[in-house]
Amino acid sequence: MGTTQLETVPEPKYWHLKTVLGDALDSEFAVGEILPNERELAARFGVARATLRQALEQLELEGRLQRRRGVGTTVAPPRMGVAVADAGHTRPGGTEGDWQPVDTGLAAPPAAVALLLGTAPDEAVHTVRRTRSSHGQPVAAESLYVPVPRLPALALPATASGPARARAVLRELQELRPADRDRAVELGSARADEARQLERLPGSPVLLVTTRYVVDGATVAVAVATYRADTCRLTFGDADPVGLPAA
Repeated sequence: MGTTQLETVPEPKYWHLKTVLGDALDSEFAVGEILPNERELAARFGVARATLRQALEQLELEGRLQRRRGVGTTVAPPRMGVAVADAGHTRPGGTEGDWQPVDTGLAAPPAAVALLLGTAPDEAVHTVRRTRSSHGQPVAAESLYVPVPRLPALALPATASGPARARAVLRELQELRPADRDRAVELGSARADEARQLERLPGSPVLLVTTRYVVDGATVAVAVATYRADTCRLTFGDADPVGLPAA
């Protein structure tokens, strides 16, 4: 990384420094590489450490850098694609090794989900919780809701672990073979429980991906996935990294 003359730039110094640092990240550093300390970077660019911190904070917000306690500031991996176009998959399944089931239980879903499912506001449904990781860090947390009558053959051994019980629900859902689905994406803020799973602060920006699965015109399941906005990007091609839940 070379020095740059910041005094003649009309935009804020930290913003121009952010651009210069971003170019250096692309050309001089590998994913996971630790950046020099603040003192060295400030001296190299001829800026105050306060200006440097502003630039680093902006790059972190944009998902270009990660700050890890005891490690330092490292170059973040590329953002993971979140497909918003229907890729034409007509049945559950597929390879989703980065999704890990956590547990399942019976609980009333949020009001908006109950409306999509067509269930009563206080009606308990199967709720499967999963998490997704990329490059060793959590990037998404999902809650999948399935009305109890949709899985009449489901048997959950009381002694099974949380992940095993979750996989049992997912296997039964796959047997329904949903023929259609629709998906919506919106920007939101992480709730306290989501923030803990995603290792972010409550209120951090997230992408909310809601997927509705349909059989014979009726909704059989709704999944709400919360993605870290700093690690994900929307895609509109044929690739579908979200997909239907796999057991």
